[in-house]
Amino acid sequence: MLKLALAVSVMSIAGLGGIAPGQTPTELDKRVQAFLESRRGTWHDLNVPEADGRTLYDLILRNKYRHAVEIGTSTGHSGIWMAWALSKTGGKLITIEIDPERHRTALANFREAGLADYVDARLADAHELVPKLEGPIDFVFSDADKEWYTNYLRALWPKLAPGGCFTAHNVSGRMRGIGEFLDALESLPDAKTTIDRTSGAGLSITYKSPAPGERGS
Repeated sequence: MLKLALAVSVMSIAGLGGIAPGQTPTELDKRVQAFLESRRGTWHDLNVPEADGRTLYDLILRNKYRHAVEIGTSTGHSGIWMAWALSKTGGKLITIEIDPERHRTALANFREAGLADYVDARLADAHELVPKLEGPIDFVFSDADKEWYTNYLRALWPKLAPGGCFTAHNVSGRMRGIGEFLDALESLPDAKTTIDRTSGAGLSITYKSPAPGERGS
């Protein structure tokens, strides 16, 4: 049974910063913090709200994920939060955007935030590219065409490492494709799903059950 948990955002980060209490920020931390502060309240154009960016950051950092995929870059807000976390785990983000203008803006934002080295930003049709991505992957964030969410899940779930996490945005609404996607999550025998409604958009968080002796979720 799909567990629709009204999850409280599991952020260990303080203020805007992504820095745990008592932790000394690095120069990169300061640069990312300054960038996010300068853009606060301006992220529109299909970007996630700050609360969901923070949740993505925390999921990656807390679980030490290193191989992340984002479907739907927009202009890079969610990607900045994920890449910031990956800069701390030694990982990298592959992010996919089909719109050339949004892709160019995202590239500029990644550079300005100091995170370009942690992002592989691809201008491509996710319908074609996602099935070609190689595993193992340990973190996925889907925020593109909702009608295709189930197809993205089917393409990447087999490549998701045990203990890995598949997240998807805007699952609280009645957009076309969301019901089918939630049914697909529920049908997975090796998965546990909760819904974080901190921002109101609804972020599904699905962990893949680990094999015996492997990492927990």
